[in-house]
Amino acid sequence: MVTNEDLDAWVAGLEELFAQVAGRFHRVEPRRRARAYVRGLLAPLAGKNGWTLAEAAGDLTPDGMQRLLNAATWDADGIRDDVRAYAVSHLGERDGVLIVDETGFLKKGTKSAGVQRQYSGTAGRIENCQLGVFCAYATSKGRTLIDRELYLPKSWINDRERCREAAVPDEVEFATKPVLAQRMLARALDAGVPATWVTADEAYGGDSKFRHWLEDRRISYVVAVPSSQTIPAVAGTSRADVLVAHAPDDAWKRRSCGDGAKGPRVFDWAVAELPTYPDTTPPGWQRWLLARRSLTRNSKGEYEIAYYLCCAPTGTTDEDLIRVAGARWAIEDCFQTAKTEVGLDHYQVRRYDAWHRHITLALLAHTYLAVTAAIAPKALTAASSQSRWARSSVSWHT
Repeated sequence: MVTNEDLDAWVAGLEELFAQVAGRFHRVEPRRRARAYVRGLLAPLAGKNGWTLAEAAGDLTPDGMQRLLNAATWDADGIRDDVRAYAVSHLGERDGVLIVDETGFLKKGTKSAGVQRQYSGTAGRIENCQLGVFCAYATSKGRTLIDRELYLPKSWINDRERCREAAVPDEVEFATKPVLAQRMLARALDAGVPATWVTADEAYGGDSKFRHWLEDRRISYVVAVPSSQTIPAVAGTSRADVLVAHAPDDAWKRRSCGDGAKGPRVFDWAVAELPTYPDTTPPGWQRWLLARRSLTRNSKGEYEIAYYLCCAPTGTTDEDLIRVAGARWAIEDCFQTAKTEVGLDHYQVRRYDAWHRHITLALLAHTYLAVTAAIAPKALTAASSQSRWARSSVSWHT
């Protein structure tokens, strides 16, 4: 049974979080407005744009909410750092996993910062959209988004007048999505986020500079790579799919890589230890090729296979690699919950800084839900039901 005490605990937790970020606002009015904005993001509203958030706050127009995003003076990056620290204080574990990935935001028109026709994994096709690169943090206690960067294509960076119209600072230069991911990972590691692993899909894992950067930072990784990925072997090099095609039958082991919405996510896995070269492999570390194979054949009669390159200290187990490979799913879950629960993609802004401000407040709301679910799930249930606001030549492991 839900009690007033449960709901009071939810409200108190939110007030505690806002107390941590209060210093990032220089005036009372934007601080109060941001508090109302986040309350609206947490409320059960059908859409969470300027109008609906204003109505939830009791305003007659959306002007105040738009001013918060476009003109008010406050430190969005500072709040990002506070939210990350809040997540670590409640969810942090030594062997945490940092996950980087992108998600698309479908848009109309050509004025929103970074918008153009480009491939969106969210839509599964080329669409007129913005792309945001995100960093998530996952442990056994929970998962949440802790950082964000808006991707600006070269077509934007090469048109400085267009950038100025969208409030993109003149000093912002073109950066690939893997470079944006590196920046966020560097911020997390430099801030002391307890993490042993990084994982990412092949858009990042297939970038050798990204992998080398992780090795230089001495952070272990399990990253997806394309089937055509060149793999070093004793007798030269080979493609990932060619090596896996020659894996012996007893190299494949049926394992769960973690629980999903429908229970354990079980696949067949194979691990190959790759040659170690002192000039390229960190001392005391090892590289592996990991393969994940579906249990059933597809419509073409073929097993679907995913490929991963891994690097970690010698002695790392196959089970560790499989667990981290499965952890990448956590950021997809974060994207889904952030979009459906706290309006991550409901914004109506064009400016570069306004995008980061909305996304930062959505990250704050999302992280608050993740922490509450971990430490006070009954209070979260109370809040959602009684909201006070409107709502080969390699060695296979056998």
